[in-house]
Amino acid sequence: MVKRSLLILSLAAAHAASAVGVTPPAAAPRPLAHVAADRFQEWRNAAAATLIARADANSLATAAALRYAGPRDGARTASRSLEPSALELAASAAELAPQDASIGWLRLQLCSGTPSCDMRDIATVMRWVDADNAAAWLQTLAAAQKDRDPTEVDRILADMARGARFDLYWNRIVVLMVDALEAARNELPGSYAASDSARLSAVSGIAAGEVIPPFAALVEACREPGAAAERRELCLKLSKTMQRSDTIAAQMAGFSIERHLLSPDSREARAIAERKHVLEWRVAAAARFDSPLLPWTKNAHARARLVQMRAMPREEDVCVAILREHKMALDPPEVHP
Repeated sequence: MVKRSLLILSLAAAHAASAVGVTPPAAAPRPLAHVAADRFQEWRNAAAATLIARADANSLATAAALRYAGPRDGARTASRSLEPSALELAASAAELAPQDASIGWLRLQLCSGTPSCDMRDIATVMRWVDADNAAAWLQTLAAAQKDRDPTEVDRILADMARGARFDLYWNRIVVLMVDALEAARNELPGSYAASDSARLSAVSGIAAGEVIPPFAALVEACREPGAAAERRELCLKLSKTMQRSDTIAAQMAGFSIERHLLSPDSREARAIAERKHVLEWRVAAAARFDSPLLPWTKNAHARARLVQMRAMPREEDVCVAILREHKMALDPPEVHP
């Protein structure tokens, strides 16, 4: 499925194959999986409490992310037993850093994944903070699509098509969270994420379930049978913006949307397929360098990767930098029939 392949590509590019110390249930005997999951959840709760006490915006945002998602299967269920809640922590972080788009996006994502949270005001604030980001309309579009309101869907798509960017802030949020854990490293429990490599891996695994939104409503709106020609043009324009996104999953969704709207045998469709192939190849080629050959270089490797992520907001740019660092080609070799 397209969704699954998007997630795999995003996880590969962001070193998020799995969180450190967590064994997926399918990969281990059930009792061991539960023990590992319980230990990881205990670490998350303790780390969140430590970060809450620090009370700065980045610490509170990271605590919200730690407190929000379950440790297994990408569960997106907020804990009701811990106070303050993930949503309250995200709101406090946004109040301390009202112009920080990455914190605003994390807050919007946590709210949209919580059935009891009214996201309308949060989405409006997000669009004020980063008015050029078309992605800030995604959750509002999903609500209109769910209500089967074609007029509202068309209006939102028009607003999205006017956006100059389609950013999900992946690199920025991962760096923010790693920095917050690094700043509190002497106060955190040592059972998980005690090294640079472990922090990057754990944060990437957590962020993977919280930063990247579902694209189903957008894809459905753009593929709806009988939609007017105006909607097709809006979706084409938006898809091209998505292909320049800061997050690979959004780029892949943009390629998929545009290709569906083109004639399969057209020159434009072939060009889209080629650009998609280049991106997939870059991600796969760069991912080969995620695990250094020498185990004792893992922390240095993680620090170098964070330097790249800090300097380059786009995931694809980090992949390109990795390939250049290793003197690898940036494009796949030509395949001749």
